[in-house]
Amino acid sequence: MYAPLALPDYRDLPPGVRERFDRIAQRPIVMDVQRLGRVFASRNGPVTALADINFSVRRREFICVIGQSGCGKSTLIRILAGLDAPTEGRILLDGKQVSGPGPERGMVFQGYTLFPWLTAKRNVMFGLLAKGMNAHQAEGEAGRWLDMVGLTPFADTYPHQLSGGMKQRVAIARALATQPRILLMDEPFGALDAQTRCQMQSHLLQIWQSVDVTILFITHDLDEAIYLADRIIVLGARPGHVQEIINVPLPHPRTRGHLLDPHFLATKARLEELIHPAEPQGEPSDQLHFPRMTHVDDSVF
Repeated sequence: MYAPLALPDYRDLPPGVRERFDRIAQRPIVMDVQRLGRVFASRNGPVTALADINFSVRRREFICVIGQSGCGKSTLIRILAGLDAPTEGRILLDGKQVSGPGPERGMVFQGYTLFPWLTAKRNVMFGLLAKGMNAHQAEGEAGRWLDMVGLTPFADTYPHQLSGGMKQRVAIARALATQPRILLMDEPFGALDAQTRCQMQSHLLQIWQSVDVTILFITHDLDEAIYLADRIIVLGARPGHVQEIINVPLPHPRTRGHLLDPHFLATKARLEELIHPAEPQGEPSDQLHFPRMTHVDDSVF
């Protein structure tokens, strides 16, 4: 049976990869999350969704956050965006405490959140106009960002005339047009088909390479997290907490060929261990327990 490589220690990262992390470590911290917690009220008493979350994100770093369903990933990103308030702890953005939404944080959701009555260009212009930019300047800026995401021919097209991938590219352009310090993305490709999802991952890496922006990306897809991220924050469940932070031992820029790299497979194996641990007796943790409803000799195996 094939056994992947062990996930390398920081000191044993492949040539060029450790040097990249050393360069990242010299960059200023954009976002600092300190002892973050969130408790919700319920009929049965308080429910702790997040507890003692601590991590920092440096300028132009790409961070992915993964974890089991229900571990608080979306709650975390909503708090980072200022759409929800923590029960305890704080978030610092460039050293200043976050107390609500702000233009220095762009947000892209999983669902298609474009205004259906506005064209692609007008959707991208929306945030610029809200910031006080005049219409002529906003139109020029919107055109520049639509060109960045490859949608100039569709500038005057309405959302219902666009594919899912195109809608998300417009959403990314709209979020980036206001030039945020950090782009927050909550499973933005989760509703796309597999082929479009791969294309969007490639588009996002190209945009990130060209734009001065830091990205924090929520996903449940292990391959996606490894393919995109510099570091992966693994949240444990009940309550959500930082279980481990993994340096992805792969160089940038990445290609689909890296999906078969032994270090890619080692990283995925470690993530599987963390997110889907086996029971002490060796039984898979996702094993269902219910009585057999077919004859013993009627087996599909």
